[in-house]
Amino acid sequence: MATITAAMVKDLRESTGAGMMDCKAALTENGGDMQAAQDWLRKKGLSKAAKKAGRVAAEGLIGALTSGTKGVLVEVNSETDFVARNEQFQGLVKMIAQVALHNGADVETIKAAKVGDVTVETAISDAIATIGENMTLRRAASLEVSKGVVSSYVHNAVVEGAGKIGVIVALESTGKTDELAVLGRQLAMHVAAAKPLALDPAGLDPETVKREKDVLADKYRQQGKPENVIEKIVDSGLKTYYKEVCLLDQAFIHDSGKSVAQAVKEAEGKVGGPIKIAGFVNYALGEGIEKQESDFAAEVAAASGKK
Repeated sequence: MATITAAMVKDLRESTGAGMMDCKAALTENGGDMQAAQDWLRKKGLSKAAKKAGRVAAEGLIGALTSGTKGVLVEVNSETDFVARNEQFQGLVKMIAQVALHNGADVETIKAAKVGDVTVETAISDAIATIGENMTLRRAASLEVSKGVVSSYVHNAVVEGAGKIGVIVALESTGKTDELAVLGRQLAMHVAAAKPLALDPAGLDPETVKREKDVLADKYRQQGKPENVIEKIVDSGLKTYYKEVCLLDQAFIHDSGKSVAQAVKEAEGKVGGPIKIAGFVNYALGEGIEKQESDFAAEVAAASGKK
């Protein structure tokens, strides 16, 4: 009887994308013959993941998880929205978020981390083989404070802690954690709705600011304004722009009569200490991924052999 080594199982996994246990069974059944094991997996319909890997995965879920002073966001993509409602996929996203909370936000570190007897990367491949769609861990982010809380909010949640939009907000404070957590969730909801680009003007990409200044200046040059007047108008226009894109300057969605900075300052009395927004992260599912357009009727016709 042939000895089946871990290296053989790994090689078969990489060539077929099938699950680890299925690869081991295939090699055992075929006396360690790699080609025969590949054919065995194909006949059983288990050699799926490798074929799926080239397809665009732009759906899926954002997972959010916090624990006291730490919080993470992960984006796990699938090919269709249908998979986001699959309990196995939902469990996979939650598991990956849990791993990220303990191992940090580096995607390669997360994929290499062990969950039981397998790595996260293996768990993803196993899910691909079982569910039949390409899936990818696209990105992850984490926030942590020494004192205070990290709060989260998930918009359009399909299950607790996972949905289409996820936000984490870190608050540094020595005040009451329960009151901080309430404020943190309100701020996370605000970020999801208002989509700030940075905490304050200093955090904005200089190129973004320059582009905004150029647009404003060109607009008033075309109106024939003199350069010294344009400079003053541009400065005023930038202040308006900052109120639109900087979190602290935005009108607070829970009380539009005050800015976020004012709302945080007012909350200090209830919390019992100074509060600093140490950071925020906002993930929207699939942003920046170029989705493939498909003709569903044509796909059905092709599958059935019709012209």
